[in-house]
Amino acid sequence: MNGGDGGDVTAAPAGPPPPLDWKFSQVFGERTAGEEVQEVDIISAIEFDKSGDHLATGDRGGRVVLFERTDKKRLNGGNRKELEKTDYSISRHPEFRYKTEFQSHEPEFDYLKSLEIEEKINKIRWCQTANGAVFLLSTNDKTIKFWKVQEKKIKKIADMSMEPSKATKNGNVASPSVTSIPKPQPANGGYTSLSNELLFPPGGIPSLRLPVVTSNETNLVARCRRVYAHAHDYHINSISSNSDGETFISADDLRINLWNLEISNQSFNIVDVKPTNMEDLTEVITSAEFHPTHCHTLAYSSSKGSIRLIDLRQSALCDKHSKLFEEQEAPGSRSFFTEIIASISDIKFGRNGRYILSRDYMTLKLWDINMDSGPVSTFQVHEYLRPKLCDLYENDSIFDKFECCLSGDGQRVSTGSYSNLFRVFGCHSGSTEATTLEASKNPMRRQVQTPSRPARSLTSITRAVRRGGDNPGVDANGNSFDFTTKLLHLAWHPTENSIACAAANSLYMYYA
Repeated sequence: MNGGDGGDVTAAPAGPPPPLDWKFSQVFGERTAGEEVQEVDIISAIEFDKSGDHLATGDRGGRVVLFERTDKKRLNGGNRKELEKTDYSISRHPEFRYKTEFQSHEPEFDYLKSLEIEEKINKIRWCQTANGAVFLLSTNDKTIKFWKVQEKKIKKIADMSMEPSKATKNGNVASPSVTSIPKPQPANGGYTSLSNELLFPPGGIPSLRLPVVTSNETNLVARCRRVYAHAHDYHINSISSNSDGETFISADDLRINLWNLEISNQSFNIVDVKPTNMEDLTEVITSAEFHPTHCHTLAYSSSKGSIRLIDLRQSALCDKHSKLFEEQEAPGSRSFFTEIIASISDIKFGRNGRYILSRDYMTLKLWDINMDSGPVSTFQVHEYLRPKLCDLYENDSIFDKFECCLSGDGQRVSTGSYSNLFRVFGCHSGSTEATTLEASKNPMRRQVQTPSRPARSLTSITRAVRRGGDNPGVDANGNSFDFTTKLLHLAWHPTENSIACAAANSLYMYYA
């Protein structure tokens, strides 16, 4: 603040935004009560494009399904009355409709390694659009494909058909409706009009049909432009498009490769953590993502809970990181499960590239790339499961890989949990927003009053865990939890407060 007469006055810092009121928007593939879900129909990947006008999902059957936004189109092509409504504020939420689907991957068999390669889609990433077509990358465990989806105009032409009884051997048609008149001989070899030869009835000839274009429809065609194969010895866990629009990365447990979209027969290995002796292997790569605006910067996470930032300008082989983000282990807290629950399952850059969100089994952590001393915020997601880690280890639930996402404005973060629940946290300084929602038509059904900011104050959560400790089927909010129904995949709309999440084979969408 400047002193003196009427100088610049510093504005009071704004408080955290109020918690959002989430409402159900849409559901695709809703199953009826008691309906058995087919394994191939379970959704395994969700991704919005940068504009938020398209949404893609992949499933375990190797299919990619595309949805497109409809509420914008309705206004852009609407009548005057609808367009006038846009002159004043309307709380309109994104609405989507089914666009198309295609079979991206098929099951394969690696004869050299005697290994079955399942068709499940692990990741989908959108690429830059061009000439009205959309482009996206999809991958299973071993093979990445580059798809182009475009509207094509299809002309349907009616077949020429003749009545069989009217057709002769040489293909001529004799119709009783046509009156033949003897051809008069013109004088001096003159020309006689054809109209003098045949007289057509007023209604035409019913037995002769000429081919005509009956419709001019558009059809969406998905075409595989490139196949990027045979570059990974281990299962691919991540792909990420670069902001330069020309390159992308793919990551497996031990290596990260850099590809050019136009070149499918070679890639550059930029990270290799494979030790000379595999017995010395202590950590693996779990996720990797490009910076949203800096084409030379990317981050990858590890099974030890660390995140490494690398700069492609430093060297061709980026085994040495430029920054390391990890949280120091509290003294005396180490146990058999410490490394398992510390493994990061997903990382996401914020839209401006300043922050990185990471998800491990127990928590969400928000990191500032300019501060490598520790996370700026930690959000407790599964703290109530800590007494159950032995059971979770025995049924393999402790190895579930939950995804995370950030809102476009960077004010909130979200991730999934068990019992088809997902959580939304406010990450603004001083925010106490911590909402639990269920992937159903009534998302607030499981909602209770949440203790103030579980990211910082663990006292109330600890009490809740102790209080529910005698009941093995009750979580911190007093709700029963089900390890067989888990919400692993979700995505936040890039410009609006709208979340798409997958519960088995159903795609639920919510808005606030």
